[in-house]
Amino acid sequence: MIAETVCSAASAAGLGIAVVTAYRKRYLAAVRIAAYSLVPVGLVMTGVVGWLADTAFSPTAWAGFAVLGAAWLLFASTRAVERRRGSTRAERKAAARGERRDAVAPTASAASLGSGSTRPAAKPAAAPRSTGSGEDFSDIEAILKKHGI
Repeated sequence: MIAETVCSAASAAGLGIAVVTAYRKRYLAAVRIAAYSLVPVGLVMTGVVGWLADTAFSPTAWAGFAVLGAAWLLFASTRAVERRRGSTRAERKAAARGERRDAVAPTASAASLGSGSTRPAAKPAAAPRSTGSGEDFSDIEAILKKHGI
């Protein structure tokens, strides 16, 4: 009964604000405010407010929300583990049937797969110049010289 009274008072206040807004020649805003202010009365008349009040004070309803939350948490955690593994449902089904696909890089060409080498063998890299500390700074020196530094 208290909830219905509060909703009715909120609707009356909203309609009063709508009248004041219309008096100030802002008719579009006044109609919008009136529409919003009629929502609480509509909820009371349909019984939604009574249902919400009964649900809010029911321990059984809160236990049901807790069970739903636990179910959602379990579902979300299994999805997270599944994503970490990187497996999809199709991959698991294929593994269960014993099928196995050879992994090939999507951009690999036939020559890079080793079916026959048409390219000459790569030349061995020249031994890097070593400074006293064992580091090679020749590429850095070349960049600095290119920019005149």
